Amino acid sequence: PRNGSFVMLGLYSVGVLVAILTAILLRKRFFTKEDTPFVMELPPYRMPTFKSVVIHMWERAKQYLLKMGGPILVASIIIWFLGYFPQDAQREAQFDRQLAQLDSLVLPQTEKEIRVIEIEHAKNTEHQVNSYIGKIGHFMEPLMRPLGFDWKISVSLLSGMAAKEIVISTMGVLYTGDSEDQQSLQTRLLQEKHPDGTPVFSPLVVIGFLLFILIYFPCIATIVAIKEESHSWRWALFSVVYSTGLAWFIAFLV
Repeated sequence: PRNGSFVMLGLYSVGVLVAILTAILLRKRFFTKEDTPFVMELPPYRMPTFKSVVIHMWERAKQYLLKMGGPILVASIIIWFLGYFPQDAQREAQFDRQLAQLDSLVLPQTEKEIRVIEIEHAKNTEHQVNSYIGKIGHFMEPLMRPLGFDWKISVSLLSGMAAKEIVISTMGVLYTGDSEDQQSLQTRLLQEKHPDGTPVFSPLVVIGFLLFILIYFPCIATIVAIKEESHSWRWALFSVVYSTGLAWFIAFLV
């Protein structure tokens, strides 16, 4: 995307700023006691060799792919299952009859193809709305509607609780579905419209969406780690509520 590097730099800067302000707030409100000085002797710094840097990068990248490849695949399968079921034979038959009636009409080929696309789109939309994941998304939508997020965005954010990387794979399943049209996810997102014809992903919605993903809590594993380090579920739950609430508020301001 155009100016993508500046967008990433801006997101990174916002993340650092939020972390600093949060640290100051927690320091002023909760952790007012003076810390006990801690002294640790560090080894002298040395310039790493190019070979060691490359090996370290490879090991870290390999570790990440092995760690996240499985969860992303499993999450994508679960999202697909929730989006594919339940099947409604009566609804499917109704759209099949529309296609059969259209096929029997004498129309210019171009017009007929356009109508077929419209019927297929209506069929896929109707199926998604009545699927398990559609019901989950519509249940969440009233909370996310003030931010400009539709039910598909809401479900993507919910799946990101397992790992934020899963947000993209979830969007890929929801916005491309089982359509035979092999358009890229980026193209599909640009073409996505609300019922009134306005684009779902306007510039402000995109900015709010990126900021929400940036700020709300990273993943369930992080929450468990906070609990283990603090020896209390209170701080783990506080992290969830605070980060998600802050993300919602900042996205709302946008």
